[in-house]
Amino acid sequence: MLRADSIHNVMRALADPTRRAVFERLAANEEISVAELTRGSGVTQGAISQHLKSLKQAGLIAERAQGRNVFYRAQPEGLLPLADWLKTYHRFWTGRLDALERLLREDDARKAQSRKEGDTK
Repeated sequence: MLRADSIHNVMRALADPTRRAVFERLAANEEISVAELTRGSGVTQGAISQHLKSLKQAGLIAERAQGRNVFYRAQPEGLLPLADWLKTYHRFWTGRLDALERLLREDDARKAQSRKEGDTK
């Protein structure tokens, strides 16, 4: 059973475009510091820190302190509540798309039969 608060936290964290970009950047790197994340982002270090806090609270990233530096890395398992939630809708749409495909094939067969019968007259 999915916990609604977990899904909500992940969706809320990733809903912000800047936060999503930070997460994507972390996912593309093994580890990265706040200073590196800030560089070239067009966002202040304070803002990056706030985004990191939200991502961490949602369980999407982890941190490691080394001296005065803190390094961040993505935790892909943090996306599991969202992936599980989406699976529900995958099953929902798969069944409906399969039914639509059958309907379209039947319709195509009827049209082909109708054309065939029209050619023989």
